[in-house]
Amino acid sequence: MKSIEHIVMIAHDMGLIFEFLGIASLLPFLVLVIFGEWDMLLPMASAPLLFILFGGLFSHISYKDLEPSVSSTLFAVATSWFAIALIGALPFVFGLHMSYTDSVFEAMSGWTGTGFSMISSIDTTPKTLLFWRSYTQWIGGIGIIAFGISLRRKTRVSLFRLYRAEGREEELVSPVVSTSRRMWMIYLVLTFAFTGLIMLVGIPLWDSLNLVMVAIATGGFTVHSGGLAYYNNPFLEILLLPVMITGAIPFKVFFLLYHGQVREMFYDKTVKILLLIALAGSLITTWDLYIFGNLPLVTAFRQGTFTAVSGLCTCGLQNSNPHQWVAVPIAVVAMMMFIGGAMGSAAGGIKVNRVMLAYEGVKWWFRRFFVSSHVMVPLHSGGRTLSKEISELAISKNMLVIIVYVLTIFTATIVSLHLYITSFRLEEVIFELVSALSNTGLTVGFISQASPFFIKWIFIVLMWLGRLEIVPVIIIVLGIFKGIEEDMTKQKPAPRVYNHYERY
Repeated sequence: MKSIEHIVMIAHDMGLIFEFLGIASLLPFLVLVIFGEWDMLLPMASAPLLFILFGGLFSHISYKDLEPSVSSTLFAVATSWFAIALIGALPFVFGLHMSYTDSVFEAMSGWTGTGFSMISSIDTTPKTLLFWRSYTQWIGGIGIIAFGISLRRKTRVSLFRLYRAEGREEELVSPVVSTSRRMWMIYLVLTFAFTGLIMLVGIPLWDSLNLVMVAIATGGFTVHSGGLAYYNNPFLEILLLPVMITGAIPFKVFFLLYHGQVREMFYDKTVKILLLIALAGSLITTWDLYIFGNLPLVTAFRQGTFTAVSGLCTCGLQNSNPHQWVAVPIAVVAMMMFIGGAMGSAAGGIKVNRVMLAYEGVKWWFRRFFVSSHVMVPLHSGGRTLSKEISELAISKNMLVIIVYVLTIFTATIVSLHLYITSFRLEEVIFELVSALSNTGLTVGFISQASPFFIKWIFIVLMWLGRLEIVPVIIIVLGIFKGIEEDMTKQKPAPRVYNHYERY
């Protein structure tokens, strides 16, 4: 009975989030008016109407203010993310007459900040829909739940349980709503500031705004079919590097910028490791393209640096076609995508923090082999000294996530190769699947509008799993099977126990 009360209360909270999304979904109508695309009026109205309708139904459910269970919270967030993609697909269905599968793919790619696209001709797509794509990535960058919390006057424990279940190990928003709103204000100011910066290299306002919105959210949608190649502007690519990195570092770091502590931003260990990986990955990819790919040094540096940084930041913007590369740089960028940005950022992947903890954990384990069993060897992580029990638990959970990511990619690769006979090389298929699971969007062309129906749905599920960081979904599935098993156990009659006389 109590689990039902938890679900009812979470449904109420998700109704509020849906209402906020419905209101936020009205902003593209401003673009509609500016460009006079009146034929987009009804298609664009479909999403906000359904958001507000379902939000109104759920938010008016009476509830008891309880602390929700973990399983019910995870279930609510996972299903809500899928529902948001299903609703967000409607403008593409009615506006471009795309199939519903392609539309859901486009919407899931947008909300999760991935960047794959099913639109056949972006250059002829109405600007209202192009802005809708960029806008979904911009909101999804910080997170749907975080967005909703920042708009509330007060918060409850249940909302923060929803937020943590959204795949956020670190707090992106504060329990103080005014602080959460300042976070969104910083996000907005950075977006406009970078837009002005991009315009300095001759990029129009419309293009600059859309590029910055997706880059800072570590998305990858563009407003031209040629992507960044349409501009052929090396200065644009240079300026986009700090925008992508901004989206990949913890947003809480920008509170230091808010308080004028610019120098302290770069003292953060996570930021330093992220920048170090970006530098190392860029140099290795450049070297591989120059030596193995036989590209001119300048071209290798331009393509290698931008693609490596874009991969690490899980941003789908690309200035080259990796399908024309040899296997070695493809493997390097795939590893960069697998690592991803920092916790508490807009980026995907397993996160730099987990790589750091895995490294510290390996060192800790080996140090213990060279001392007596009676000697306590502490683990230092995140500026804290952890006890043996806490250390083993933290390392186990950390390695579990990494292993689950690897197994998911392995399984998806085997399934995809069995279901889809293709001319793409094995490393290219793995590259594309890693890109989907890490919510990146860098592509070699394996996934496209011509891909089979079931391959598209594999990618939809991978993008969804990557946004929720997989583990919550596994807990949900295990909880469902456990519930079924318990129900079967309850229904099975207990064996009768005979006494000595009844046997005879």
